[in-house]
Amino acid sequence: MQGIKSHLVWFLQLAAVFATLAHEPAKLPVGGQAVIEGVLMRGRERWALAVREETGKLFEKVWPNVPWASAGVWRFPVLRGLATMAEMMTVGFKALSLSAEVALGEDEQVSWWEMALTVGIALLFVAALFVAFPVWLTDRLYGLDWGSTWGGRTLEGAIRAAVFVSYIGFIGLWKDMRRVFEYHGAEHKTINAYEAGLPMDNLESLMKSSRFHTRCGTSFLLVVVAVSIVVFALAGDGGIWWRIGSRILLLPLVIGISYEIIRASSRFPRAGRWIMCPTLWLQYLTTREPDESQLRVALKALELALGEKKEMGPASAAVEG
Repeated sequence: MQGIKSHLVWFLQLAAVFATLAHEPAKLPVGGQAVIEGVLMRGRERWALAVREETGKLFEKVWPNVPWASAGVWRFPVLRGLATMAEMMTVGFKALSLSAEVALGEDEQVSWWEMALTVGIALLFVAALFVAFPVWLTDRLYGLDWGSTWGGRTLEGAIRAAVFVSYIGFIGLWKDMRRVFEYHGAEHKTINAYEAGLPMDNLESLMKSSRFHTRCGTSFLLVVVAVSIVVFALAGDGGIWWRIGSRILLLPLVIGISYEIIRASSRFPRAGRWIMCPTLWLQYLTTREPDESQLRVALKALELALGEKKEMGPASAAVEG
């Protein structure tokens, strides 16, 4: 039963993986992602994972951070967005799998074929729900020639956004996913406090920090929807299979451009806040107010990612790797 539960959690999170993706380091080298009963943090030189075990102790793991977008053609605009997203999906799944084993008490390692099958099913689900379904429904509502009109493409984008918001709202009803969203809020509060220069040893001040962040993956996804309306116009009109296939092929370009918009908004905070304001509202669904225990987990992950030692209360069980 535990194994089935952990695989279901992996599937749901992978299908919505961008909702808690790491922030792009703009001025400060820090980002994060919520996992099962824990938080993954990224520093300039290392990744760090902190997970609350069933016993209440903290499992900790650290490994080197070698950004995929730091060399070759992947350093250039748009392409660096693809490299960063691929890196986050790879590292995020590694952390997600490990957190499931630790938090849910799984004794066996997940095999490579189980990982591949889970990822494959999740990607097919994402393609069907967020690509194929909006195209099919737009055909039904607008007519078969909508691909050559801005009205039809805007309707497709609106349907895709509505599907995403509905999906996030639906999985948020599940108790285990609400816990993940609470850790998402803890991750945001910790990063916001760090970037604001607040004292990191004062949990009361950290709790007062915002649980919303402009560089959140939730904001990224809504930007993707808006950008896709313009980019998918390049595909022109055609049959339903052409429309679905062309959107899948153009998705890397959409991701790359969306990444640059999020990156620019973080470099110009005042303008970025106004531009990203609608996307922040969605974080009411993807984040919840964390308790002090969850905040301590996020704080420990940040401490490990930055390579800093701070007094944070009770000692934790550490596993380095």
